[in-house]
Amino acid sequence: MNSSVVPAGPGAALPPGEPLRVHTVLYDGVEEQDFAGPVEVFGIVGTRQPVRQSFVTAGGPGTVRTSAGMDIEVRQEWSPESADVLLVPGGGYGPGSGLDRQLADGTLPRALAAARRPGLRTAGVCTGTMLLAAAGITTGRPCTTHHFALADLAALGGTVVPGRVVDDDDLITCGGVTSGIDLALWIVERWYGPRTALFAEGVLEYERRGTVWRADPATGRPGALPPAATRPGPRP
Repeated sequence: MNSSVVPAGPGAALPPGEPLRVHTVLYDGVEEQDFAGPVEVFGIVGTRQPVRQSFVTAGGPGTVRTSAGMDIEVRQEWSPESADVLLVPGGGYGPGSGLDRQLADGTLPRALAAARRPGLRTAGVCTGTMLLAAAGITTGRPCTTHHFALADLAALGGTVVPGRVVDDDDLITCGGVTSGIDLALWIVERWYGPRTALFAEGVLEYERRGTVWRADPATGRPGALPPAATRPGPRP
């Protein structure tokens, strides 16, 4: 194990009994698996722990059409000030993709930039990290995205780290598509510990893959954490 490993710690100082408030950002062209995996994880955890999920768009309530043509009615207002985690899924990659359209429009990157505040954790799934990069959130910070977009992420100032999940405290990012499940499970572990994360894995019949990289506050360099099942800690 890397000598700069940082033990898993609490995600935030939530008052006892207060829910973990997760806002999932939707937009036209968003990739279904990028948000469906994390939504399912948080839904499962919500049967055991206080979790409150909201679904938002930068433009306010309305209908979002996903990359596969599924229409989703979003009823909640854009309110990042009431979120603990703002989760941004990807929207494909390249000309004509949902990501490309959002970058060209600029509304969502501007909203993400304006949302930054102490205590808010921003999470990018797959090419959702590129929206965070356009907002200036990844500049000079350890992060990752789908492997197709890594060079562009670096060109926009991100410090690309080869982990499936990269945790830089209030910025948490992951690789492509299904790694969003791993990111959500890691967030659950940060807030509620490995027992709850392993419970969600069991319900999903899913085993986490790859490495979590977490910045060492003493050195500023990332250190690797092995999968939760191999780390010491309580087990169900």
